[in-house]
Amino acid sequence: MKYADKVHLPFMMSLLLALFFIHGCSLFKVNLFPNASEPLKEFVLQGKAEEKIVVITIKGTISDYTPLNLMYSKPSVLQETVSQLKLAEKDPDVKAVILKIDSPGGSVTASDMLYNEILAFKERTGIVVVSVMMDVAASGGYYVALPSDSIIAHPTTLTGSVGVIFMRPKFVGLMDKLGLRVDVSKSGKNKDMGSPFRHTSAEEEKMFQEIINNLAARFTSLVQKHRKIDYAVMSEISTGKVMLADEALQYKMIDKIGYINDAVAEAKNISGISPKARLVVYRRTEYANDNLYNNATNEYEQKGSQLLNLGMFEPMISMPPGFYYIWMPAVSE
Repeated sequence: MKYADKVHLPFMMSLLLALFFIHGCSLFKVNLFPNASEPLKEFVLQGKAEEKIVVITIKGTISDYTPLNLMYSKPSVLQETVSQLKLAEKDPDVKAVILKIDSPGGSVTASDMLYNEILAFKERTGIVVVSVMMDVAASGGYYVALPSDSIIAHPTTLTGSVGVIFMRPKFVGLMDKLGLRVDVSKSGKNKDMGSPFRHTSAEEEKMFQEIINNLAARFTSLVQKHRKIDYAVMSEISTGKVMLADEALQYKMIDKIGYINDAVAEAKNISGISPKARLVVYRRTEYANDNLYNNATNEYEQKGSQLLNLGMFEPMISMPPGFYYIWMPAVSE
């Protein structure tokens, strides 16, 4: 072996090792962190009766996007919630589900799909669903609570933000300063509408607004359908304002103000089950002193192992351009 080859060999080995760690798990199906993908298991938090209440957490931005990490990937909010609903549906002892919602919303489609999954779950099973709102349950976070038999908000919960926002980046000013441009050849005049590389025309703005209005109308119609709110009140709600629980109760957007234990009592009362019904959760990891305030299903959600934390800019980068049922100030990773 030549001397030059010997010198480059350690470098090449290091490079191959790095590539393996980055791509090896998916390429060769090597699972270095099996706990992140273990099946959900039932854990009892309290109670001894045969009947069960399942607590399902809906936390973070609602999407069908699977967050990726150098070390592991975890299910999207949509996937994780549906997986837990499916598990509950298979168990004849489950008589009620509590949705513990802490979300500013998410994409229009993911929010609507989750709403539909919850609605279909109720229709198929007849199982009582109670939503309890935590810190934030706004926009899509409120949208997915609509099929519930009862909605309870903590006294300090922020909810509302009923409406749609359309986000897309614009690089026109920056490109002008840098002397850059992007040439586009297109089949029709509207093929590149919303392009970040040019200003939006008045005609395009009008078309986008029509889409926004239609999506907003779907949202408000579902609020009207499930909550039976007067049209005069709906005109105030549909401004997209956020509000505390007392105002939401005044508008009849929620049924009660209380705490998570009140939601448990409500679920028992509506379903008519034993006061000693078991309160269960689905997790991949067993925790010491587990309780209702634990949102994690596996150890990586609690520990966190992001290689690079972009802080407040993380949601802006991870959320692609599109239409959202979301309250942006409350977005977190």
